[in-house]
Amino acid sequence: MTRRTENLLQNALSSLRRPFALPYAIGVHFKNCAYDRRWLRSQKMSWPVISVGNLSVGGTGKTPLVLLLADRLSQRGWTIDVLSRGYGRSSSKVARVDPSGTSEEFGDEPLLMARHGLPVYVGANRYGPGQLAEQEAHADSLPSRRLHILDDGFQHRKLARAIDIVLVQRADFDGRLLPAGRLREPLSALRRTDICVLRAEDTDLSERLLRFMGGHTQDSDPARVWIVKRRTTLPVAADFSPNPLAFCAVGDANGFFDGLRQAGVAPQSTIAFRDHHVYSRDDIEGLKATARRCGAKCFVTTEKDSVRLPDTLRAVLEKEGPLIIAGLETSLREEHRCIDSLEALLQEQLQLRPHNVR
Repeated sequence: MTRRTENLLQNALSSLRRPFALPYAIGVHFKNCAYDRRWLRSQKMSWPVISVGNLSVGGTGKTPLVLLLADRLSQRGWTIDVLSRGYGRSSSKVARVDPSGTSEEFGDEPLLMARHGLPVYVGANRYGPGQLAEQEAHADSLPSRRLHILDDGFQHRKLARAIDIVLVQRADFDGRLLPAGRLREPLSALRRTDICVLRAEDTDLSERLLRFMGGHTQDSDPARVWIVKRRTTLPVAADFSPNPLAFCAVGDANGFFDGLRQAGVAPQSTIAFRDHHVYSRDDIEGLKATARRCGAKCFVTTEKDSVRLPDTLRAVLEKEGPLIIAGLETSLREEHRCIDSLEALLQEQLQLRPHNVR
């Protein structure tokens, strides 16, 4: 399916769903009013919580940003863990993610973060995982500078947070609310944020974004809008000759394929599955058949997809050709200033507790 055909189909579906956007918007409005007016109370953890979220469904780069923040804050002496819903897991039990486990047990993104060395705890309400994290830390007598990072937490107001970081993309500015579009909340929700993150190619939106956050461009702290650069990385020894079949099941499939091209890899063909798709034997056989038809002698996919590929299915695929795993490297413009501003916000919120409930 071409991008033009895909856009036409999405526009047609959006028109059909538009009448249902109003009741959704009313529900979102009343939920936020209930928390803003303290009719509903957020549960508070003993340690500060940094929420990393977004306005829209799909991939905006939350996981790479969580990994980056965890690394930089750890270097400054903070003890970090991640709290996640664990989307797509088969169990609702609160648990610490075992890096040797499966995405079915823990969800693909929590498993990916755990394999990067982070303590990750999963559970539907995130308060239970936070309790488990704090219990384990007390048992281990870890240092005192501790905090939780709440993954995909902007709309999860059941858990109080000290800081809200929200990733925003260009499409959000012209988007519609679910189910007609991809927005979980309107842009006015950005008034709740402390820091927003834009991709480098969207830097021109900074002033417009600040206005939605409630600031004025002439006197607002520029550290409130971070600029992030994303770069697809590939194994040094990877052999892409002839060009590969690229496949993925992520929220921004076109972003992955474009990232490969920017890295100098021109896929012979591309296949996109739905985000968080669970691969089957039939999918693998389909990928092999497509590779034969287009002449591709190897495959390339994302790191997130790789954790959803059991060893058995990967072995079947690699009978046709090697599988190369692409990474996504994230960097912050003026990184030192950004992390300084984050730590300053943390210290400010710690002094204000216990009233920093959002």
